[in-house]
Amino acid sequence: MPDQEKGLSSLRRALALLRIVARGDPAGMRLKDIASAAGCSQSTAHRALQDLMAEGFVEQVEGGKRYRPSLDFFVLAARAGQAGGIRDLARPVLLRLATTLSDTIFFLVRNGYDAVCLDRVEGPFPIRSFTGDIGGKVPLGLGQGSLAILAHLPEAEQEEVIRFNIPRLIDRGFLDEAGLRAAIARAREQGWVNLNTGLIPGMAGAGVPVIDTQGRPVAALSVGTLAERLGPERLPGVVRILKTEADNLAAGLNPFDVTLRYPLRSLSNVRP
Repeated sequence: MPDQEKGLSSLRRALALLRIVARGDPAGMRLKDIASAAGCSQSTAHRALQDLMAEGFVEQVEGGKRYRPSLDFFVLAARAGQAGGIRDLARPVLLRLATTLSDTIFFLVRNGYDAVCLDRVEGPFPIRSFTGDIGGKVPLGLGQGSLAILAHLPEAEQEEVIRFNIPRLIDRGFLDEAGLRAAIARAREQGWVNLNTGLIPGMAGAGVPVIDTQGRPVAALSVGTLAERLGPERLPGVVRILKTEADNLAAGLNPFDVTLRYPLRSLSNVRP
């Protein structure tokens, strides 16, 4: 094999192993498991991992029997994630949904115990919403997009949010904890949320979570509209369109995008 082809083959193998390690157990992966996932011998995998370690992309866990991505790898990925954030990625999706559905579309991202409206595109019908304009916040659980995020959190994390947010939700007109838990269970089972609670008279909405590659709900797409526009005949089609767009958006997410951890930073250059 010519040197150039050999070098390219080695590079591709190393990158393939890096992807495997990055998707593996955060505590690290054993050499034999990495080799098995890559479809190569342990000696071949070991040589490639040594190259990745020399370049600072992979490290050995204490004890030397497991491999995981290094801190330098995460720093590099985080810097790359700053080039184009989730808000920029979502903007065409919102415009497409607003045109397709002729309704107002919201894009929410979790911020601690709250959901922040990172972007919205107005439809032709005047509506009122819990979040208000871009930058508005609501407690997780209030509104269709916010509830879609809460319903798909890991159980322990979800429980913590519920305990913290129940008083805040009741203050905003939510019925009670039993009602919230029933809504969460329903949303998790069906994979989407439909709200027509009367908390905002005449308004209704539907929302779906945006799930990342780790299975975490990092955002939500939702539609807010007049109650008569989201009846049982139209609702399934609206949900189907939202879910398709949410899946497409999730496929393009950068897990190291700082917007996912600090959503308000991405709003610093947004004009009111």
